[in-house]
Amino acid sequence: MIERIAKDLQLTKQQVTAVITLFEEGATIPFIARYRKEATGSLDEVQIMLLFESWEHQKTILKRQESILKAIESQDKLSETLKAKINGCFVLTQLEDIYLPYKKKRATRAEKARQNGLEGLAKILMAQRSNRPKEEAERFVKGAIENVEEALQGAKDIVAEWINEDERARKAVRFQFERYAQTTAKVVKKKQEEAIKYKDYFDFEKPLHKLLPHQLLAIFRAEKEGFLKVTIAPDESYVLRSLDRIYLKGNNKSEDEVADAISDAYKRLLKPSISTEFRNLAKAKADEHSIGIFAENLRQLLLAAPLGQKRVLAIDPGFATGCKVVCLSNTGDLLEHTVIYPTPPRNKTTEAAAILKRLIRKHKIEAIAVGNGTAGRETEAFVKGLDCSNNLDVFLVNESGASIYSASDIARKEFPDEDITVRGSVSIGRRLCDPLAELVKIDPKSIGVGQYQHDVDQKKLQTKLDAVVESCVNAVGVDLNTASEHLLTYVSGLGYSIARNIVAHRKVNGGFNNRKELKNVPRLGAKAYEQAAGFLRVKNASNPLDNTAVHPESYVIVQRMAKDLHCTITDLIHSEEKRKQIQLRDYVSKQVGLPTLEDIINELKKPGRDPRPTRETFSFANITSIEGLNSGMKLPAIVTNITAFGAFVDIGIKENGLIHKSKMHHKFVEDPAKILKLGQTLEVTVLEVDISRKRIQLSLID
Repeated sequence: MIERIAKDLQLTKQQVTAVITLFEEGATIPFIARYRKEATGSLDEVQIMLLFESWEHQKTILKRQESILKAIESQDKLSETLKAKINGCFVLTQLEDIYLPYKKKRATRAEKARQNGLEGLAKILMAQRSNRPKEEAERFVKGAIENVEEALQGAKDIVAEWINEDERARKAVRFQFERYAQTTAKVVKKKQEEAIKYKDYFDFEKPLHKLLPHQLLAIFRAEKEGFLKVTIAPDESYVLRSLDRIYLKGNNKSEDEVADAISDAYKRLLKPSISTEFRNLAKAKADEHSIGIFAENLRQLLLAAPLGQKRVLAIDPGFATGCKVVCLSNTGDLLEHTVIYPTPPRNKTTEAAAILKRLIRKHKIEAIAVGNGTAGRETEAFVKGLDCSNNLDVFLVNESGASIYSASDIARKEFPDEDITVRGSVSIGRRLCDPLAELVKIDPKSIGVGQYQHDVDQKKLQTKLDAVVESCVNAVGVDLNTASEHLLTYVSGLGYSIARNIVAHRKVNGGFNNRKELKNVPRLGAKAYEQAAGFLRVKNASNPLDNTAVHPESYVIVQRMAKDLHCTITDLIHSEEKRKQIQLRDYVSKQVGLPTLEDIINELKKPGRDPRPTRETFSFANITSIEGLNSGMKLPAIVTNITAFGAFVDIGIKENGLIHKSKMHHKFVEDPAKILKLGQTLEVTVLEVDISRKRIQLSLID
């Protein structure tokens, strides 16, 4: 298994063995990538994740091998040759082909024919030596078999089942599907109007291997909704010819009967089975592609620039229901909330302005966050027009998923006495200060950065997204004394119960003074401490390393460095001259190599560094609706979602515009994610506006 993984992933056996050993010992992917570089040869998180997935797949194959061996052995049919064949097969579809003849059969036509004594006739036909199949069949007309036609049909049913269970046949059919399968979609009659959004697929045909992932997912969704009829299969005549070459061997009338059985085997048994197999394989590949796009979008969103710990006034805009206003402390605590009505239909602008000015003065507000939903642009314009907000930055904040959070158990637990409107406003303000800490509370599928996220394998999607969230949380690091229970659950080695215990410990004992005090938390044992400590930060701790990504197991190394230079650890952090004097090779040992030592030095240069960029202000053009757009306009925009075919951008109105990948660069763009990033600011040109369909086509090309 290790050799196969190493070969598939182009790694050494030593790397694979080291990572698997760490997995089996309970290490997490972020921990392995950050603190076990010597063991893994500095593999990154992506490589380690692929290795983990490959290891799990290999274990699935091993488990299936054992299950098949046990099932065949119980039938007393397990020869040494068959056993070796099963143990030497590492492809699940091939394993199932080997097992197929030994599977317990339901009441098939072939089984019924066997019960009626027709297996002998089937063997005669399959041998194709007799030119008189009907005369041969007469001997089998007895019991439930009333005539020659019934005898021949029963025998052909048995032959068809033999062909279906033959590895050669299945391999030949798979070859045809792999090379020549066509995906055909036809609109269901009388449903053209209902299915208009799938118009591109009303009369559609394309080779399966050339079908783009988003096309496949769209077709399957339309099929599921009852709008399209979809088939996946190669040209039937080609498949039958390939099967004929395997089984037809005598130019006589028995051969004609076998040819009928071949056709029946393909149409009734092989085609449905292999078509389903290839449909599932294609769906799995499309899922993987779509999940990959979603995961990368989520990573960029979670690692979006934070404003930092500021006193924020946040507004959830609205028209008739008013704008919900909250004031937050620099640690995100709710200080006060109210409602103002600066927009139609009430237009109480004077009153709203007075309220905001009072709140800004009272709470010493440092920044203002405005949700980008309904009435967002109007509210932003109103706030920017206040004479007291000249020195305050005003940010339009993406509020996707805020309503999901406000109605969640997490929000109810945080604000049991507040209604959902207040909770939603708090979420908008906190997103501005720290997008990661707030967005981890929301189901990623509700954040609005995916592509067909509800159509893909939900278990695989959740696993991938959880891994991305865990990766981002640990890449940034978590303040042990301010992190929410939910954020702590994503820290390497913790999980829900330990995170809950950490928060409970804080409430009883006050904040943590250092990392060592983590060991006093119930159920947080040595392994959890090892996995989590390096990703948790304690500000103002007696040991400055507690506020860095240096792992406690490496403190002794930094202490030696300081001792050798006759200074303190604090001196090392503040003095570049001191750090330049460190000769890393002097500290190399069996356990610690240059990769870890280089990480330590980089951390000392910038302790607790945040990998995220700095948040900057941004302003849209003075356009409030799609009707105000014209071809040729140049507009500022922010990338809000990246798909396989292009990117959606916010241009400051209700509808997002689409930059198709063909309009991103003068050269061919295969992957839009290599050109654009989520949250990136752009200048776009309006190409086409379809007001009736609410579609806006944009371009980056001059």
